Amino acid sequence: MSENQPDGTETPRIDTTTAHNARVWNYWQGGKDNYPVDEQVGDHVAGMIPVIRDIARADRAFLSRAVRFLAEERGVRQFLDIGTGLPALENTHEIAQRIAPESRIVYVDNDPIVLSHARALLTSTSEGSTDYIDADVHDPDAILRITGDTLDFTKPVALMLLGILNFVLDDTEARSIAHRLVAALAPGSFLVLTHPTTEPELGGDLQLEAMAFWNANAKPPVTARSKDEIATYFDGLTFLDPGLVSCSRWRPEPGRETGLVPQLGAVAEKA
Repeated sequence: MSENQPDGTETPRIDTTTAHNARVWNYWQGGKDNYPVDEQVGDHVAGMIPVIRDIARADRAFLSRAVRFLAEERGVRQFLDIGTGLPALENTHEIAQRIAPESRIVYVDNDPIVLSHARALLTSTSEGSTDYIDADVHDPDAILRITGDTLDFTKPVALMLLGILNFVLDDTEARSIAHRLVAALAPGSFLVLTHPTTEPELGGDLQLEAMAFWNANAKPPVTARSKDEIATYFDGLTFLDPGLVSCSRWRPEPGRETGLVPQLGAVAEKA
């Protein structure tokens, strides 16, 4: 089923009978853009792995810290945020344009409910630009082609892949997507990435049963990977300190205690 949008395009109707990641993630973060089925599945998963809400919040906090650091300390003025999910407090464009109003941000997602909230994302300073692209991470060439209308790929870009490659189940394809996107970036660009991990010292092995339940009852299917597997997405790049770590421990706010979560995060630079 589809419905016509004001611009004449068609968007699939939102399926409220099956839990969907964007809405469940929103629920775990304390948002309201979800349905009863999302709450039911979200609660069941949280019963299996109670740290899941901490993971959701830690991932969002990592995004805030990474964007702020890149805009303030490294002068990045372009951000490509793929798999952005539903709008929340402190979106990428809000953080970047608060620091540098001329910043240009492109969000990419292909979830109908995210598309329905696109107007909330499409707010920008007059000096900069914010755009939303309906595209699939499985087609990186299409993403690069379309986002080239807003972003200048001859200048540094921060490529944001937060909690998105875990929905690409094939290991080779996930690695190929990361490498293809990075290859299009100019020197001085950055890859900002988070991904659930199986590392037992972070409690990652406890996620596997919960992910099996998720894959049987929600969409899209998800997978976790080892630290070594996730590190391959950064091939040829230079990690910024402290490297690939639990995302809650990547440059935490001074004086704030942060518990470990089985979600790895890193920022790395392209020379």
